[in-house]
Amino acid sequence: MNKIVCIVAGGPSVYIPNLQEFKDPCIWVGVDYGVFYLLENGINPDFAFGDFDSVSDSERSIIRNKVKNVMEYNPEKDETDLELALQWALQTTPTKILIFGATGGRADHYFANAFLLIREEFLQSDCEIEIVDCQNKISTYTPGTYKIHQLNSFKYVSFLPLSTEVTNINLTGFKYPLSNKCIKQGTTLCISNELLEEIGTFSFSSGILMMIRSKDV
Repeated sequence: MNKIVCIVAGGPSVYIPNLQEFKDPCIWVGVDYGVFYLLENGINPDFAFGDFDSVSDSERSIIRNKVKNVMEYNPEKDETDLELALQWALQTTPTKILIFGATGGRADHYFANAFLLIREEFLQSDCEIEIVDCQNKISTYTPGTYKIHQLNSFKYVSFLPLSTEVTNINLTGFKYPLSNKCIKQGTTLCISNELLEEIGTFSFSSGILMMIRSKDV
């Protein structure tokens, strides 16, 4: 049985898609001001995480009244609120974790959230973890062979090497296929590709690969 955890962080709301489209049975988690994004969308969070330094005292009271399970932390801590929520979510052994409200706004927050995906405990997990916003779906992969399905709403598929290099990368079913190619960190070779078939595959032998599925505004 699929178990999905949806985490909503407090990034700029303009980048958050319509959360009502993700109403399949799941556990909803609000992180800091993300709790209010959920409430504004008519979704009562199952859990709330954060130091809540971005909310007023009255808003903090609303969180405590509306959310049964509130995990409140001291602002002076080593982890971000999202990291704590993601660590907790992984311990519940879900099949999939979707993260919203993690992009846009401050670049340090954006990059820190994206690079959370390559922490060993998250990267090596059997759980699929994906950052989702209005234009992008971001996920990371370890060596192996993977199938990818065509999404009409997310036309472009880009691959970024997050390790020094990614070896023997193969892309089949794509507009720009690759065969046993080594791509090095910083290259733009695999940007803005497209699937030509309903199902394509990508594989590689070593390294860490980030996949970004995106669309124009």
